[in-house]
Amino acid sequence: MSDENRNHGKGLLLTATGGLALTFDIPLIRLAEGDPWPVLMVRSGLTVLAGLAVWAVWRAFSPKAPPLVPGRPGLAVAGLYGLSAITFLAAVYNTATANLVFILAFNSMFAALLSWVFLRERPRRATLVAMAVMFAGLLVIVGDGIGTGHFFGDMMALVSAFSIALAITITRASGRDMGFAALVAVALPFLVGAVMTAHTGYRIEAPLWIVLNGGLVIPLAFFCLANGPKYLPGPEVAMFYLLETVLAPIWVWLIFSEVPTTASLVGGSILVVTLVAHSLWQLHTGRRRRRAAGTIRHPV
Repeated sequence: MSDENRNHGKGLLLTATGGLALTFDIPLIRLAEGDPWPVLMVRSGLTVLAGLAVWAVWRAFSPKAPPLVPGRPGLAVAGLYGLSAITFLAAVYNTATANLVFILAFNSMFAALLSWVFLRERPRRATLVAMAVMFAGLLVIVGDGIGTGHFFGDMMALVSAFSIALAITITRASGRDMGFAALVAVALPFLVGAVMTAHTGYRIEAPLWIVLNGGLVIPLAFFCLANGPKYLPGPEVAMFYLLETVLAPIWVWLIFSEVPTTASLVGGSILVVTLVAHSLWQLHTGRRRRRAAGTIRHPV
């Protein structure tokens, strides 16, 4: 297997793992039954501690441990992930789940546009078709209308989606390892949450869930998704964020007995099938190109 094929497979595994882990974020936040600021503080603080602990162990046993924040691109990516963490949690508490996951799904659209404009990475026709089909699936999910009265939360979700897409684009342009930058980034929301909690008070009814979220789920998701752009184009990485759009409502249904609508189930099926089909097509096409390039052509 060629290095290019191995890298693409590694990128798919990383982003799929990160995307799947991210689908548990909203259910765990809701299970904690806490106020927004203390939840932000605990969730972010544990993520920073987990990231620093892993980095310290890695650095102790290997000289090849990546830097926490690789230069100016790392600072920019860290700032964007920190902003995204704050606006995401603000959206969780200020808009409907359907609104949130729908707007976050624009992540892939933003990533494709930013990569096209700044990196001159014109999406392949199959990727554009896949994005169009997934957009249609998202429209099915919210076909009965987005609820009113959630303007602030909707705007926070939009800022979160754009911040992630921009962070993906910068990572792709730099080619650097941003896994730990994404984890250290949540020091900013931790500080914001700590300051606000000091004023509003601390209330988390079931802290175990937010400990699991901040200490394991979010570090795993951020590390994997932040490293994905090293191996995959930005739009491909962004599409794996759509797993949250599909699976988060299912987990909420199983845990909180909030039955998804028929539109959610149909739209979710469209998204999952399209995402899997596109990934398989990319692997097949890459292998075919490499086999063709490796074929020795003799002169007639």
